[in-house]
Amino acid sequence: MIFLLLSILSSSVIFVIFKLYQRFKVNTLQAIIFNYFIAFGAGMVVDEHPIDLQRIPTEPWFFGTVILGFLFIAVFYLAALTTQRSGLSVVSVATKMSVAIPILFGIILYNESTGIIKITGIVLALVAVYLTSIKKKEGIAIRKRNLIFPLLVFFGSGIIDTTLKYLETTYVAEVDVALFSSTIFAIAGCIGTLILIIQGIQGSLKISFRNILGGIALGIPNFFSIYFLVMALRSEGVESSTIFPLNNVGIVMISTVLGILLFREKMLTKNWIGIVLAIISIIMIATA
Repeated sequence: MIFLLLSILSSSVIFVIFKLYQRFKVNTLQAIIFNYFIAFGAGMVVDEHPIDLQRIPTEPWFFGTVILGFLFIAVFYLAALTTQRSGLSVVSVATKMSVAIPILFGIILYNESTGIIKITGIVLALVAVYLTSIKKKEGIAIRKRNLIFPLLVFFGSGIIDTTLKYLETTYVAEVDVALFSSTIFAIAGCIGTLILIIQGIQGSLKISFRNILGGIALGIPNFFSIYFLVMALRSEGVESSTIFPLNNVGIVMISTVLGILLFREKMLTKNWIGIVLAIISIIMIATA
């Protein structure tokens, strides 16, 4: 479980960095693109084995990393559109609730265990994520014409986690976990660079040092959030239908606590109820 805890902590640091982006007016798109290359570099440093970049395209998992790299950029763009049209809470719910997809994938494809306690825990985890993510008393409201965007974020995020599980189970050797993780970020960075080139051609590109610095700050925890998650999925005796809900609920809990301590965020009654349900769900899933 140590890898799962480290993944949760890394993802929670990402939350803090995104909050700081708002405070220091960092261009999120540029910072995220720069972050992908920093994350790739972190993977190269972590990998203790000799690195042969020429063999990467010949690896059986390479095509999967291309898909994941594209999804990383696409889901981010869709999340930005959803935030603009429906609000941050809608994005948070869509992203976190997408955990249902890899859970079902693990149960159906890999015949992972089910039971009344585990299923109840998973349901409580989803309810906890929803209640903790809603920061307005009136809940969330989505216009019909904008419904497609959170749905795409939901499915895109779920497909990312599911693809990670499938690739690490089927194709990725343990010695290649760092290389596999960093390759995803490298491809996402290349795709993102194309976006910046297009913006440059259109005359709308303005790169500042704060955006580069923001990317550097984000890149290291971002790499380790994926690296430790893949390592957690490889842990013997722990199923993905257990790992994914614990990961998402853990991120929500720690991020909420950090929001209170560092940014003095105010909590609604429904948020506290969500925290309590999150704790109960963690106990139920972990002991099932």
